[in-house]
Amino acid sequence: MKKIIISVTNDLITDQRVHKVATSLINKGYFVLLIGKHGDQIKSRSYRTHRFKMIFNKGFMFYLEYNYRLFSFLLFKKFDILLSNDLDTLLSNFLLSRIRNKKLVYDSHELFTEVPELINRPFIKFTWSILERLCLPYIIYSYTVSQSISNYYLRKYGLKMLVVKNFPIYKKTSNYSKDNKVKKIIYQGAVNKDRGIELMIESMLYVDATLIIVGAGDIIKQMKNKVKNFSLENKVKFLGKLPYEDLYEITKTCDLGLSFEENTCLAYSYSLPNKIFDYINAEIPVLISDLPEFKKIIIKNKVGMCLKSREPKEVAKQIEHILSLSQQYWIDEIRLAKKEFCWQNEEKKLLTLF
Repeated sequence: MKKIIISVTNDLITDQRVHKVATSLINKGYFVLLIGKHGDQIKSRSYRTHRFKMIFNKGFMFYLEYNYRLFSFLLFKKFDILLSNDLDTLLSNFLLSRIRNKKLVYDSHELFTEVPELINRPFIKFTWSILERLCLPYIIYSYTVSQSISNYYLRKYGLKMLVVKNFPIYKKTSNYSKDNKVKKIIYQGAVNKDRGIELMIESMLYVDATLIIVGAGDIIKQMKNKVKNFSLENKVKFLGKLPYEDLYEITKTCDLGLSFEENTCLAYSYSLPNKIFDYINAEIPVLISDLPEFKKIIIKNKVGMCLKSREPKEVAKQIEHILSLSQQYWIDEIRLAKKEFCWQNEEKKLLTLF
C-alpha cells in the first residue's frame, strides 16, 4: 500500500478540500497521513492526522516554524508521495522530495502571491514570489481550483496544472418548505479583506432578513464593530468557524448565499470559491460578484445573479428581488447544477493524476 503524506498549515477543522482529497485517496487504497497545526478537537476521520502544537500562530515566524517542524518530521518518515497544499507548505515538501527522491504533488488552492493581504506588503510578497520561482518550474505533478489559475501558471512557469475544482460532496436535500416569515441569507468563508463583508453588512440596513456569517478572519473584529455601530445586532449574526460537517445543515435552511469578492487582485479575479458550490449543493440561489470564473457558473446554469452594483442600496434591491421569488423559481436549475458540480465527478480527475 502506497503512503501519501498531505500537509496543510491550517487546523484541519474547516478545510473541506483537503478532507475530500484525503478521503478519496483512502477509498482508492492509499495510506494517508494528514499534517496540520493544532486547533480544536476534530471528529473521527478515515485517515490518520498529526497536528503540530505551534509556538507562533501567525506571520513570518509561524511559516518558518511550521516548515522547519514539517521538514524535521518528514525527514525520517516512510512515504511514497508528498502532497503539498499551497505555497506555505511547499518549501519543506520540495526539499524533502529532492533529498529522498520521492514524488511531490502540489495543490494550489489560490493564486497565493496575489492575495489582497500582500498588496501593501511588497517585501513579504517578494519573498513568497522568490519561493514560487525557485520551486514551481521544477514541479511535475500539480493541480488547482480554476482554469484561470491554471492558465496563469502555464504562462508564467510553463507549469501544466490539472484543474480539480473544489466541488462539495453531493447530498440529496429532502423536500421541505422554508419559513417564509424569516428570510435568511448566508455568507460562509474567511472574514478577510476585500471579501465584500462590509458591503453585505451595509446592505442589511435596507433588507428585511437575517444575515448569517459563518467563518473567521483578519477583520472579524472590525466587522462586529460595524454591525454594532449600525445597530444591526438583530439582523447580522456571527457564528464563527464551524466544522464543514455542520455547515451544510445550516446552509440548507437559508434562502440565499452570498459571495461578494472584490476585483482588487488577481487572486480574487481568478478565484472560484467553494462556497458558491456549497450554496448550490444546499439548493439555495446565489448572489455573486461580477468576476470571470463566477459569471461562467451563473450564465451557464441560471442558479442566481451577478451583482449589478456595489452600492449598498442597489445590492439590497437585488437581494430583496431574489428573496421575493418563490422557492420553486430556481430549484430545477439548481438541482441540475448540483449533480454536475459535485466531488463525486471531480475526484475522478484527481485519482487519474495519482
